[in-house]
Amino acid sequence: MKVVVGLGNPGVDYDGTRHNIGFDVLDKIAKTDGDGKYALKFHGAVCQVVKGEEKILVVKPMTFINLSGSCVSEILGFYRVEFCDLLVLCDDVNLPLGKIRVRAEGGHGGHNGLRDIQNKLGSTNYPRVRLGVGGPSEANLAGYVLGKFRPHEMTEAKMMVDDAVDAVWSWVKDGIHVCMNRFNGPVK
Repeated sequence: MKVVVGLGNPGVDYDGTRHNIGFDVLDKIAKTDGDGKYALKFHGAVCQVVKGEEKILVVKPMTFINLSGSCVSEILGFYRVEFCDLLVLCDDVNLPLGKIRVRAEGGHGGHNGLRDIQNKLGSTNYPRVRLGVGGPSEANLAGYVLGKFRPHEMTEAKMMVDDAVDAVWSWVKDGIHVCMNRFNGPVK
């Protein structure tokens, strides 16, 4: 089984924020290819999704984004999932809005959710999809990522969610290298 983790913050106050774009991708997968119902376990909201012969577990940590590692570690341990069968989706302020970047492994790049996962797993050897939310024009990074997409950004954000859903299924069916070749175009 493969596990797909989307990073975000729990609670309606965070719905539609840049930090919760990972949750948005999983919700689309859960509603489109599953029954959309999450069960609360392992400090997360978990939904099993079956598409054709592929079965994945989508997981939204409910511990707030900066403490996501505990949920991820518990899920991997319980289901005995190898790092190569884990995919983490997170926002990235260093990528332009709408751009996605798929990586086979790597550091946290300043993202505290990835930092906590790295610390809890003791490794950076797991695939991830970084979802471009653009960078703030002001110095308040926390305010920016916790802010909602502006009306003129919504179309681009929704298209990115669709692209990320396609990237998840490409990773599930074809593996990380095919997925990277398909989705990692030049950054504009």
